[in-house]
Amino acid sequence: MIIILNESANDEQVDHVVAKVAELGLDTTVSKGSFRTVIGVIGDESLIQPDQLEAIPGVAQVVPVMPAYKLASREAHPKASTIEVGSGKVSPVKIGGGYLAMIAGPCAVESAERMDAIASSIRDSGANILRGGAFKPRTSPYSFQGLAEEGLEILRDTGDRYGMPVVTEVVDPRLVDLVCQYTDMIQLGARNMQNFVLLTEVGKTDKPVLLKRGMSATIKDLLMSAEYIMAQGNSNVVLCERGIKSFDPATRNLFDIAAVPQIQELSHLPIIVDPSHATGRPELIPPCALAGVAAGADGVHIEVHNKPEDAMSDGPQALLPEQYAEVMVQIRKVAEVMGKQISKPAAATV
Repeated sequence: MIIILNESANDEQVDHVVAKVAELGLDTTVSKGSFRTVIGVIGDESLIQPDQLEAIPGVAQVVPVMPAYKLASREAHPKASTIEVGSGKVSPVKIGGGYLAMIAGPCAVESAERMDAIASSIRDSGANILRGGAFKPRTSPYSFQGLAEEGLEILRDTGDRYGMPVVTEVVDPRLVDLVCQYTDMIQLGARNMQNFVLLTEVGKTDKPVLLKRGMSATIKDLLMSAEYIMAQGNSNVVLCERGIKSFDPATRNLFDIAAVPQIQELSHLPIIVDPSHATGRPELIPPCALAGVAAGADGVHIEVHNKPEDAMSDGPQALLPEQYAEVMVQIRKVAEVMGKQISKPAAATV
């Protein structure tokens, strides 16, 4: 950690900062330049609260050397992590370390029949993780909120039937235990990326977590949210770039493709892309999906519905099963160039 003092800082203020750091059991080195004095702190940075030091008269800025997201950082874990999703009746699917997660399915679980039809088609196309929302956080309180536990049962049964691990969103800390009974992976959506109570509860589970970037969140914000989960003991976190708010209404969000390599430079956690929520336009999903894989993403999350006009949630941004099949052909080609492979789900029982 480096403490930069104001140009007007006097010797008494410098000594006060040094004494404060010493009280915490850390050593310092003082470098006096022509215009500024810089104090280097030697020791465990976690013992220091930068805000407290910045409150000392004469201190201009406190600059941590280590990132605040210690567990999620590359410094803590230089090798890229590989997360496994699935157990029991389904074979584990690997994410990261050269393995791609192909997550697909409808925005919301609507019925057993529709879920079965969609799962059958996307599995044949190469998807290896089935998604579907049982609890839907909606902008309007009058919109479809999901089938709750009935939806979880349908998702679980469908995943088992087609040998696919399932992922679904949890929106309430009180529902974490219930969701864990049915799912192989817990999703935390953009609206809950900084729901710190929910992050903490999910961190106490042993389920892999799919953490989506908030609509106005910085990359550091996303990594700090991952840190909340990991600080509770759950290190199986997969990040998701799903677009951020923009001034341009041409797309639903702004697809921040640069976030993929930047996060991989900062963190060991796998990161996937979600071009469905990023663009909100079916014709833009395939090229953005390919761009994500080409940028180094560890997977692609795409919404698929067999009759979007009847969808109870996000129908306009869903691909048809045949469109998904086409983009999967292209994704395989890009994955081969990137030296990555797609894990295959277990054998179906239908």
